[in-house]
Amino acid sequence: MQRFHRLLICAVLFPALAVAQNANPPANTAPSATPRKSPSKAPTLSAKGAATGWLAIHHSALIIDTHADTPGRFVDENFDLSQDAGTGYLDFNKIKAGNLGAEFFSIWVEPKANKGHETKRALDMIDSVYEQARLHPDKMMMAFSTQDILAAHREHKLAALLGVEGGHAIQGDIRILRDYYRLGVRYMTLTWSNTNELGDSSGDLNDKSVEHHDGITDFGRQVVREMNRLGMMVDISHVADRTFYQALVASRAPVIASHSSSRALTNAPRNMTDDMLIALARNGGVAQANFYCGFISQKYVDREKQLKEQHDPDYEKVQSLFMKAQTPEVKKELDEAKARLVVKLPRPPLSDLIDHIDHMVKVAGVDHVGLGSDFDGIDCSPQGLDSAADLPKITQALYDRGYKAADLDKILGGNLMRVFAEVEKLARQIQAGTNPDRRREIAPTAQP
Repeated sequence: MQRFHRLLICAVLFPALAVAQNANPPANTAPSATPRKSPSKAPTLSAKGAATGWLAIHHSALIIDTHADTPGRFVDENFDLSQDAGTGYLDFNKIKAGNLGAEFFSIWVEPKANKGHETKRALDMIDSVYEQARLHPDKMMMAFSTQDILAAHREHKLAALLGVEGGHAIQGDIRILRDYYRLGVRYMTLTWSNTNELGDSSGDLNDKSVEHHDGITDFGRQVVREMNRLGMMVDISHVADRTFYQALVASRAPVIASHSSSRALTNAPRNMTDDMLIALARNGGVAQANFYCGFISQKYVDREKQLKEQHDPDYEKVQSLFMKAQTPEVKKELDEAKARLVVKLPRPPLSDLIDHIDHMVKVAGVDHVGLGSDFDGIDCSPQGLDSAADLPKITQALYDRGYKAADLDKILGGNLMRVFAEVEKLARQIQAGTNPDRRREIAPTAQP
């Protein structure tokens, strides 16, 4: 009889203990800022040699980065991902080492150099991504949906997606937006650093020579509605604050900030205020933290301002060369200038980026933060984060701060997948006529 009682007690207690050990914190509860005492410096191995702890979490996660400017290298340098990227951030070896599962390749059209033929440049860049997938079908596949991303992950291939950076690339024609969608574009940033027909940018608000719109335009609202109908994510990185808030009102679907960090920590107009992060969370969207030194370190921003005001020759040379087509000669000269500049303008520590991610989680909630590196579109990233191969360091650092596996999965890619799926679902409803928009504040349906 005593044995029966012991068995009965075990049968009741063991499942309860298992539930308690595996319980996750509420979805919008930020993890503790107190670092864990975990042996992450040397990843542990199981008896069978498999990684455990933070490394196991990283290896099992679907990791999604929402912004890489590598298509510029594909087109201008004839770069191929099978080659060693050198000081670049992406190649197949680096992608594999970092366990990067999906990349949104940025279709960024420099507005001044391509004025009047923005679409031609965009099409060249879109083609360059398709060519990489065609040339390397064993390593990379084009993806157009959440299901495609999952399929690529199962096949251990990089899911390649497209995002247009800057609404000026549609040249004021909503039909071009639809064509971009048909070609595979799954997000569009409403503005780049230049104000355009869709709305105001944060990059030129103080430029009195630019005609501004006091936020989003009626055409911009129409474009947002059409993006909702198509199933294209609305990206609000780069836009002016007023444009941001008005875009949230215009969009029925959750929006993304594909590569933006926290303005509370680093006072850059490109970053998001805490109020913006809260509004984005209420919208159901996700803010993808940018890795650029000038967006994650106030010390770096202040020192850079000094060098600019002093007309430092190395600083000015780096700025000039960075915007040019990266021929071998230009690249060599740029690398030499950067080597001299880093002595005067040191790279911030990785902890600065982790501070941004942590702050964004505390403000917006763990369901609303992800990674938007800006790889190959930036000339400086934090120390130790030299390429996609170093992505595990982010997981390690967050794990050391107390982030659990479920929360890390969200930040590394799960949150973006949720938003993308919600955008897809709304588009199906709109197209089927089962979810009409009856809000009074929205502009009329988009017309050609």
